[in-house]
Amino acid sequence: MTQTASQVAPGTKTAATPMRTVVAASAAGTAFEWYDFFIFGSLQAIIAKTFFAALDPIAGQIAALALFGVGFAFRPLGALIFGRVGDMLGRKAAFLICVSMMGAATFAIGLLPSYQQIGPAAPVLLILLRILQGTALGGQYGGAAIYVAEHAPAGRRGFMTGWVQTSASFGLVAALTVIFLTRRAVGEAAFSSPGWTGGWRIPFFVSVGLVAISLWMRSRLSESPSFQRMKDAGESSRAPFTEAFGQWPNMKLVLIAFFALMSAQGAFWYTVFFYSGVFMQTFLKVDPDFTNLMILFAAVLSAPLYVFFAGLSDKVGRKPVMWLGMTLGTIALFPGFMLLSSAANPALVRASHATPVVVVADPADCGSQFDLTGKAKVVTSCDIAKAALANAGVRYASATAPAGQVAVVKVGSVSIASVNARGLVGPALKAVTDKVTHAIGAALTKAGYPAKSDPAQRNVGLIMAVLAVFTVAATALYGPMAAALTELFPARVRYTALSFPYHLGTGWIGGFQPVASFSIVVATGDIYAGLWYPVIFTGISVVACLLFMPETRGRSLEH
Repeated sequence: MTQTASQVAPGTKTAATPMRTVVAASAAGTAFEWYDFFIFGSLQAIIAKTFFAALDPIAGQIAALALFGVGFAFRPLGALIFGRVGDMLGRKAAFLICVSMMGAATFAIGLLPSYQQIGPAAPVLLILLRILQGTALGGQYGGAAIYVAEHAPAGRRGFMTGWVQTSASFGLVAALTVIFLTRRAVGEAAFSSPGWTGGWRIPFFVSVGLVAISLWMRSRLSESPSFQRMKDAGESSRAPFTEAFGQWPNMKLVLIAFFALMSAQGAFWYTVFFYSGVFMQTFLKVDPDFTNLMILFAAVLSAPLYVFFAGLSDKVGRKPVMWLGMTLGTIALFPGFMLLSSAANPALVRASHATPVVVVADPADCGSQFDLTGKAKVVTSCDIAKAALANAGVRYASATAPAGQVAVVKVGSVSIASVNARGLVGPALKAVTDKVTHAIGAALTKAGYPAKSDPAQRNVGLIMAVLAVFTVAATALYGPMAAALTELFPARVRYTALSFPYHLGTGWIGGFQPVASFSIVVATGDIYAGLWYPVIFTGISVVACLLFMPETRGRSLEH
């Protein structure tokens, strides 16, 4: 890895940069930016309580997950903005601006007052900072992947860019480690406090040091040889948008990248490294420390696997490695999550089989189980009953009752009548809701439904095995992707054409995967129903990759 840029691209004006420095600076900078983004996702439960205190518990949970997705929703915009900068002014300039924006926005989140302190302005400010984060990250990945690929020799392009892919796991490991250590150092109560002294703010402040290191490392890099050669020859694009999206040969490649690769990458990767944690904490009632430890295990395992599968693609091709990864992921999701349930909370699985829960309600009485504005309240008998079961993480079936009948929750042979709370507000509404929730909880406890996962009954080895299978599938898909996407697009519009479908897939499909899957579960009462989201999107890529994705290994990056 000591080869220099001048060796890769002789005859350019670019100063010789050791390949080791190119890879290290690009991967480290990307890891630091992923750290900034991941701490928000990992702290979504505390974010819900701190900034969405006016919402009902389920609404607050979904609002926090939706806000996690908001940052991703703006990634395509960042891809367009910084893709244009990268194709017109250079790769280096684009990602230096990105990392500066990302660091400033993340630090500012740690300074935000809570809802209790300034009211509705708190979530508004948080949304604005998430938008800045997402926009910055939209320009980051394409720059790092292209920069490394354009320096690397063709025969080792997959292996070299694999280090950019593995930076995501480094960022996740760093985020989970800082959160875990801070939580242990200050205690759960102090860590979760919404006030100025809340320990959850510390991981956001730590990002300042990481971003400073990233800026220092990246400022020492020279421009990529491919771009420098185009610039010296006067061949760099003057209209990247028109060339990338207005010319069918390039637009066709954008569509192939999105449907054949990014649909699966967005849906499956975020299911493995984010939604699995939400699933274990919310539905399986596993404590946060153990959940984070298991996700940390998966992240650590993924680090060498990204590089392994990326290097393997240098030998056997990008397409077969990625296709096998997404196919394995599609097949493994449903049985894997069912095994996860049996391993993490066997008492819950036994109770759901022995004493199933049914909500008998008038369909007209059943509305949405969440509200992101905070204006609507859970007041119908059906909504109150389903919200109580969702908060308990209990799987339930639905049955139709006659029109106008109050909803009834059946826990085996025991029936608990809900209540219609229309017209009630404040303490009166809370008192009625709490009474129904308590009655349902008592019936669930009597039927053997555990309030939380019992560590003594967990099968930790099986949990790790399931997560290992998911991780192998995710890394086989993602490991070769930087090389494949870089090789897929022509040099003149590579930054723009690569970044947009990548961030459309990871941003819109991946970023909203946790909230979409969670919402599906709440609406249906089936804790596994949310898996249809990643299965459908990953299945689309399995077919599109097989039929339309060309093999790109060994392609020249000059044309």
